[in-house]
Amino acid sequence: MRLSRERVIADIADVLHTEPTELHTDTDLTDLGLDSIRLTTLVDRWRASGAQVGFAELADKPVVGVWLLTLTDAAR
Repeated sequence: MRLSRERVIADIADVLHTEPTELHTDTDLTDLGLDSIRLTTLVDRWRASGAQVGFAELADKPVVGVWLLTLTDAAR
């Protein structure tokens, strides 16, 4: 299952306690406080919604645009 762009942005903003409008495709999420606990929270949330995603896959490149390509239909 693929997630919507809006869902991914909203979930990231939620766990990082920021506004969705602060997130851009080139935003490095570690600069906003992403750590392993928050990343695990996101992965668990998205897996519960049916997304096929792994911790290492997202941790490798914690940039909004890369995650959108990984999690949404943006690349299709």
